[in-house]
Amino acid sequence: MGGAVSAGEDNDELIDNLKEAQYIRTELVEQAFRAIDRADYYLEEFKENAYKDLAWKHGNIHLSAPCIYSEVMEALDLQPGLSFLNLGSGTGYLSSMVGLILGPFGVNHGVELHSDVIEYAKQKLDFFIRTSDSFDKFDFCEPSFVTGNCLEISPDCSQYDRVYCGAGVQKEHEEYMKSLLKVGGILVMPLEEKLTKITRTGPSAWETKKILAVSFAPLIQPCHSESGKSRLVQLRIIAGHATESRRLP
Repeated sequence: MGGAVSAGEDNDELIDNLKEAQYIRTELVEQAFRAIDRADYYLEEFKENAYKDLAWKHGNIHLSAPCIYSEVMEALDLQPGLSFLNLGSGTGYLSSMVGLILGPFGVNHGVELHSDVIEYAKQKLDFFIRTSDSFDKFDFCEPSFVTGNCLEISPDCSQYDRVYCGAGVQKEHEEYMKSLLKVGGILVMPLEEKLTKITRTGPSAWETKKILAVSFAPLIQPCHSESGKSRLVQLRIIAGHATESRRLP
């Protein structure tokens, strides 16, 4: 997916193009996109493609197209202090942009299946924290990544204000995804080839909006151990405060 807008010469020009095409529509989202250089999340030998509106995949590392991330960020309607869960958190690019908006009292969790991608995300996060000068006057809700299958989150875990899934969700997993959401919360996910926004308006009431047609790799089904038991993903929210937040240097 991608190719909806012209390539940029640099990150700012890419954002200008996304704004002009109405993929980025709000100031908060624009600020987050400008604060994090997309090229920093590419391997060195592929950086010449970073400002094209195209997805990128190398081994287990994957970035969605900028137009897709723009639609996701706008649909999530992020605000300071919310809790966010990123299912298939990948490089951490999206989670870091979200963290700039959530601020010091937010919660920013990511679940990623591949341990090598978790290590890659941690390296990129460390580089961003050490080198960022864009948001030095803002508090950053630092993402916390755990390894596991996002279909195996412990039922004891708290629900979230905002949830995004970065892999294709089939109809049989829709209710599970909804169960991760607080009342009043927003879930954004590729559901049956459509990027979909679901708002939980009550304990058993939902509003659904189809945003655009997309093509995502499907969720990987859990692998059970020899004992037949799955390994549940444990996530912990500290009430009223982020797992980690810091003021960028």
